[in-house]
Amino acid sequence: MFLNSVVLILQEILEAALLVSILLVLSRHLQLSARWLPVGMILGGFGALILSVNLATISEWLNYAGQEVLIASIMLFVLSLLALIGLCSTSPLPRSRHSLPYLMSLCVALALSREGAEIVIYLGGILHHQESVQPTFIGAGIGAGIGLSAGILLYFSLLSLPAGWIFCTCMLLLALIGGTMASQATLLLTQADWIGYSPVLWDSSKWLPEDSIPGHLLYALVGYEATPSLFQTVAYGLGFLFVSTAATSGRVSGFFSHRKNMGDK
Repeated sequence: MFLNSVVLILQEILEAALLVSILLVLSRHLQLSARWLPVGMILGGFGALILSVNLATISEWLNYAGQEVLIASIMLFVLSLLALIGLCSTSPLPRSRHSLPYLMSLCVALALSREGAEIVIYLGGILHHQESVQPTFIGAGIGAGIGLSAGILLYFSLLSLPAGWIFCTCMLLLALIGGTMASQATLLLTQADWIGYSPVLWDSSKWLPEDSIPGHLLYALVGYEATPSLFQTVAYGLGFLFVSTAATSGRVSGFFSHRKNMGDK
């Protein structure tokens, strides 16, 4: 139970911690207030409790595919928010910049709701087995500590980059997370029989298992999977392009807007 709790909590905490770190760095780089973070965390905590309490009922929806479809929908919504964050971050319009804290807060809230619900359900189930409570909670604390440490390390690593690289690196990492969201959503919808099965493209589990600490870190950061299917790989590429194209289009529109203003003068 100790090792299982370390691995499970690490996986859930790590994804959210890395996303929060990237958004915090981006917010600081754009000179935005970080007040969106506690709002997103509070909403995410409430969302996790509500989702965990009702997950058994949700699972019965849509011919017992409700859980997979709901979680996939949340992931695709987060993907859309990441694209909007990229677009608004590069847009020359002041109104777009002002909407960024709301988008970041909602993105964090949804991510914490999804990850937190799994943690609440897991730890709540352990409370019924008194002999497993102590090792499970110790393992959970260690897993949470590793995940939070990785997020803090990423935060300061990004801030240590040259100023001109920080924004581009944040956009690249958000695009990678967007690809991960699309790939995970595709896997869930495949499990729910909403998407057909496709062949596995490769198997790298012998060299880098998904359940190892490096595997979890790469999974959270770049969506690493040892046995990805064709549809997952295509979805990953589309998710990556969706976020990166949104950020690029905002920068391009800003460039032409600047050229137009210079011409008017």
